[in-house]
Amino acid sequence: MLNSKTITLWVMLAIALILSACSSQPDSRYHIRDDVAPTDAPDVSIVEDAHPKYEPYSRGGNRKNYTVLGKEYQVLDTGKGYTKTGVASWYGAKFHGHLTSNGETYDMYSMSAAHKTLPLPSYVKVTNLSNNKTVIVRVNDRGPFHDNRIIDLSYAAAHRLDMLKTGTANVQLEVIYIESPESIALAKLKDTNLHYVQVVASSDRSRIHTLATQLATQYQVSTRIQQTGNLYKLQLGPIGRQPIAAQLSETLQQNGYPQSYLITE
Repeated sequence: MLNSKTITLWVMLAIALILSACSSQPDSRYHIRDDVAPTDAPDVSIVEDAHPKYEPYSRGGNRKNYTVLGKEYQVLDTGKGYTKTGVASWYGAKFHGHLTSNGETYDMYSMSAAHKTLPLPSYVKVTNLSNNKTVIVRVNDRGPFHDNRIIDLSYAAAHRLDMLKTGTANVQLEVIYIESPESIALAKLKDTNLHYVQVVASSDRSRIHTLATQLATQYQVSTRIQQTGNLYKLQLGPIGRQPIAAQLSETLQQNGYPQSYLITE
């Protein structure tokens, strides 16, 4: 009769074998030959592109390293600046309603996709290089695990790119990266640029000088006049904070100077 220690060892061994198989075997859902298109699909031509916005990267969907078919993949820390050209495929009905690597439910009628190394979720603009059709997808899954493919698209995205019949297409990927609110706020605090608001340009030097004095008093800000040939450009500033300069430009536009715009040096 087995004692409790022996039973525990057998259970631990079984769990280890299962985990090993999960980490090393490919997920068959990524083999397009095993997949099918929906038999009664709605009109996906009206499905909107994914709407890029800031989302924190998923904890569960971004293991630093993972192995499939004996090949190790390293997930990127960020998708910022990522571009790539290669072959796209698509996956559909077989996986509709099942969980993605991000822990969400795969909806083949949404603008989504799978990628091997981009952090989840990421937003990607995909261009079919054969017809220049484009879509914006939200990457929330892993795959495709074929050396010659760089992205797996949802049924809806593949339809929009006109690649359902061919199954694959040569595409260009461009990540649409949205900074976190904290990063944006920090960048503004570290802003060392000088900002000016150009209000008006005129060949009438006297008028520009008079207007400079008037606006300096009205808005409590310094002014400068930049001369280019016979043209005099009136600018308010310098202003150390871009949001303040942008607000001043907007105020001037509303107060009778519609040509006002921001200059950064």
